[in-house]
Formats: sequence, structure tokens, C-alpha cells
Amino acid sequence: MTLWIGTTHDLEACLDVRRHVFINEQEIPEEEELDDLDGQAIHLLATDKGKPVATARLLFEGQLGKIGRVAVVLSHRGTGLGAEIMYAALDIMDERPEIKIVKLSAQEKVIGFYEKLGFIAQGPTYMDAGIPHRDMYRPADRPKDKKNVRL
Repeated sequence: MTLWIGTTHDLEACLDVRRHVFINEQEIPEEEELDDLDGQAIHLLATDKGKPVATARLLFEGQLGKIGRVAVVLSHRGTGLGAEIMYAALDIMDERPEIKIVKLSAQEKVIGFYEKLGFIAQGPTYMDAGIPHRDMYRPADRPKDKKNVRL
């Protein structure tokens, strides 16, 4: 695997990964997956030999950093790539001293993955695009334990 992870202005490559994972695999309607927040976001892209294989979207609201639209294509799940793109997202959050809390909306089936990254589920389960989710939070200054976390 020849892997690269970084910020990108190639929104189409990120959207291709999201379409593949969320729209095609999880059958989320495109109008629910794609929104007007993409223009305000920092986008992370992971490529393997130049092919887009994972993405995440970062948004900022005052002291709150939001990580969302985390997607890894099926061929690269279980390799640690999900954790690596999350570490890259958390590194960007760490670079912004105003960010005190990092939030994400996790599908219930992957809450354990995010817990290994230091996130704590809070509040009730809610439906988003027909899939049960919970909000999860993590202090921005919490050390990142880069143990073997796989998605």
C-alpha cells in the first residue's frame, strides 16, 4: 500500500469516496449526504497509489471542532486507515488553539471505534438518514493513544 493522507482542495475525490460508501453501500439518499457545508470545510483525503480510498470533513464553530463524513472504501477497511485519517483530523484540531472540544456524529455500529480514539458518547440515540447515531465528544487537548485501532 502506497498511502498518502492530507488536506485537499479536490472535493470531487472526497465526494466520490462518500458516494461510494454512504450512497451506494449504505443507500443514503444523495440529497441527505451532500450539503452546503462542504464549501466551508477542510477536507482530508487518503489515497493509495493515487486512488482515493478515505475521506473526512472538518468544520469549526467557535471552540467546537466537528469531524464528519468519515468514510473508508470497503477494500481498505480493517487496515487501520480509519484510525489514521482520524489522527490526521485530530492533529488539525490540535493546531487550532481555540478548539476545546471535538464532536462527531457516530453511527451506533462504530461507536466502539471512536471510543478507542478517546470519544465519549453523550445524549440519546437519534436517526440520521435512517441510521441510528449518537453524538460523541472528546476534549481537544487529550493525548492521542495511537494503539491498534481499526475500522
